[in-house]
Amino acid sequence: MSIYIRYIVYMEILIDKKKQELIRSYVPSDDSLKVLALFFDAFSDKTRLKILSALAISDMCVSDMSALLNINQTTLSHQLGKLRASNVVDYRRQGKVSFYFICAKSVSELLLAAVNETL
Repeated sequence: MSIYIRYIVYMEILIDKKKQELIRSYVPSDDSLKVLALFFDAFSDKTRLKILSALAISDMCVSDMSALLNINQTTLSHQLGKLRASNVVDYRRQGKVSFYFICAKSVSELLLAAVNETL
């Protein structure tokens, strides 16, 4: 049987109480952080970034994306599934064809801001 001893160290917080409360109210809950991490995970792969860059310009079907981005359809479908799971992209059906699009304007703005900041 193991015994765990828990040490709690009380440290003096140097910032004022108003800022402490602001931080406590601003930092998301653990459940919200899980959703946020999944959202930002969508941007952690170069293939997904390529897809998002294209979708920022126009809604597209898989066959068009595959041809324009030079990504095979299996890989493309897999990455679109991850983007959909992250609630970054969605699709609408038009007859037998599915057109993918970015769900929120803020995603395009985030992508553009990152490009402007890093390139």
